[in-house]
Amino acid sequence: MSGAAAGSATTNAPANARARADADAAGVATAGPAAQTGPSSVQVPDGGTAGAALFDRQTGTFTEQLNTSLRFRSASVVKLLLALDFLWNRGPDYTVPAADRARLEPMLRSSWDDAANYYWSQNGGPAIITRMAGRLGLKDTVGPPAGYDGYWGYASLSARDTVTIYRYLLDSAPTAVRHFVMGNLRQSTRCASDDFDQHFGIAGAFEKPWAIKQGWAGSSYEEGTCGPPGTASAAPRTGDRATASSAQAQAAEAQAAHAKAAKAAKAAQAPAQHQHQHQQNQALAPVAADVDLIRPALHSTGAVGAGDRFVVAVFTLHPVGTSYGKAFTDIGRLTRSLDVPGVARSAGWWYGTWSSHVNVRRDPSTRNVPITQLPAGAEVLVGCQVRGGGGGEEVRVPPYTNDWWAYLPQYGGWVSNIFISSPGNRLPDVKDC
Repeated sequence: MSGAAAGSATTNAPANARARADADAAGVATAGPAAQTGPSSVQVPDGGTAGAALFDRQTGTFTEQLNTSLRFRSASVVKLLLALDFLWNRGPDYTVPAADRARLEPMLRSSWDDAANYYWSQNGGPAIITRMAGRLGLKDTVGPPAGYDGYWGYASLSARDTVTIYRYLLDSAPTAVRHFVMGNLRQSTRCASDDFDQHFGIAGAFEKPWAIKQGWAGSSYEEGTCGPPGTASAAPRTGDRATASSAQAQAAEAQAAHAKAAKAAKAAQAPAQHQHQHQQNQALAPVAADVDLIRPALHSTGAVGAGDRFVVAVFTLHPVGTSYGKAFTDIGRLTRSLDVPGVARSAGWWYGTWSSHVNVRRDPSTRNVPITQLPAGAEVLVGCQVRGGGGGEEVRVPPYTNDWWAYLPQYGGWVSNIFISSPGNRLPDVKDC
């Protein structure tokens, strides 16, 4: 069986579930909810803070607004401004040199922090934020607080200012700028350059077409596990802060075609003193003015629907100590609660998972190499399920066994039902494959 205790999708699993386990080594799970039937009011996480704005470019109106002027530390969403600042005076053709393309493309697609370090150091740090706020008429956007000038992720944004940024990109920017930035956001990779799964929020709630720029920062967020096990970067995660040494290192590394190709070089060259806001810097930062620099943050922004009809900006802060999987789940629920008429929603049934390092496999079997690992405890979309006789391998950890496997369409792979939060082996409301 795969579990017995009823509860929510985020209920804690037994103690043995907290250990690092292979996705196919079993245990006891807790019951999770069935599929969400449809959007209602904006679903703010318990104990959390959210700002959300949904703008319909077809009607020229906001269809959802929640704390739209509230400032949040931007984390990696600020990379939109770093890219726009670089492109601003490159007309009339807005050609991007090869070395800069090698930085900007992975920065926009895979949230490459070292590229942000480079542009922050090279182009004036906080002055970038001041320039772009003036150019775009941003009302709430300001640079990092005093004493934190080196931390680009401490610049603050609001939901309404983020809508303004996307409206500029989609409606006013030179065509070459629009195509470059939005084209890269449409190619967002599931695995970010720091091995975090960044397809939460918009990417989980809606079917394509969409273009997204995400952001995350939190000392309680465990190391990223996205991608096949054993391939995570050994380099320190260096985001949200730039130093002269990081800029020098990246000047050489930017010749690589993609951030992934430079991982080995990064591990050798990245300065040891670098810290990632996602980790150590959180403990050092006080609350500055009205911007919370302490609580874990997770943000999802972008455009969805045919012709980029809707601009979506969702900013969230979570209670201190919140895990990445829990925040991943909560921002997903919030984004799915938005009323976005005419945009196709991801089809299937939402279920919680438990344990860490849960493997997603190409086939319903432990005999193939995992394609990625889920954020610990994250809610996932199940498309269908299959039993042993239909191709699924039985998974055993005495006294539990389960020969049902769930197909996760957003991952293009399978997980054993033993790691799905449901009281029985077979998920009761999920169709057979």
